Amino acid sequence: MSNLLDTDAGSELFTSYEAEFKLVQADLSQKLDQITEQSGEPRKSAIRLAERSLEEANELLDQMRLEKANIPSAARSKINQRFRNYESDIDSAKRKLRSLADDRKALFENRYSDSPSKDDQLEQRQQLLSGTERLDRSSQRLRNAQIVAEETEGIGRGTLADLQLQRETIQHTRITMLESEGYVDRSVKTLRGMGRRMATNRIITVAIITVLVLLIFAVIYNKFH
Repeated sequence: MSNLLDTDAGSELFTSYEAEFKLVQADLSQKLDQITEQSGEPRKSAIRLAERSLEEANELLDQMRLEKANIPSAARSKINQRFRNYESDIDSAKRKLRSLADDRKALFENRYSDSPSKDDQLEQRQQLLSGTERLDRSSQRLRNAQIVAEETEGIGRGTLADLQLQRETIQHTRITMLESEGYVDRSVKTLRGMGRRMATNRIITVAIITVLVLLIFAVIYNKFH
């Protein structure tokens, strides 16, 4: 038997995936053998476990396929042959699992035979009624979910309308603020103009008073001389 890790393969990562794949493959083979020995619910559970192992094996094959491209060409032919064997083994396991899963007689413990007994017929009717009840509950949940979705949609539309109204209000407020700023600017300019005129008038008044005082002093001086 060849070495499990096959150190001559050329890629440590590929070898690691290969070793893990072989463990999963052995576990899958064991689970497939266990399915043939069971029926009913234990068989269903064993099938689900085998399906998970099969998925894990396929994932490892995908990883190995990616890593295979990084292996030097000199060693790749040997790797390709082993990889094709692995793919063939997984395909065989997949077909075997599908065959075991399709075995209704073993899966349902003869419940659906061509000539069911009265007890089997009663159990089948009960299962059909149970399935109908589950379907009704699922339909009711879907209807409830639809109602909630419609209510949520209505709330969303109301929220959007409120947001639109708030947006218009904000825009109107912004326009009002811009107009107010214009009024304030004009008022400031008017006040500045009034201030300049008041200062000019004050200067003129002081000048007039100064001239009058000088004239008074001149008249008094001429009167006494």
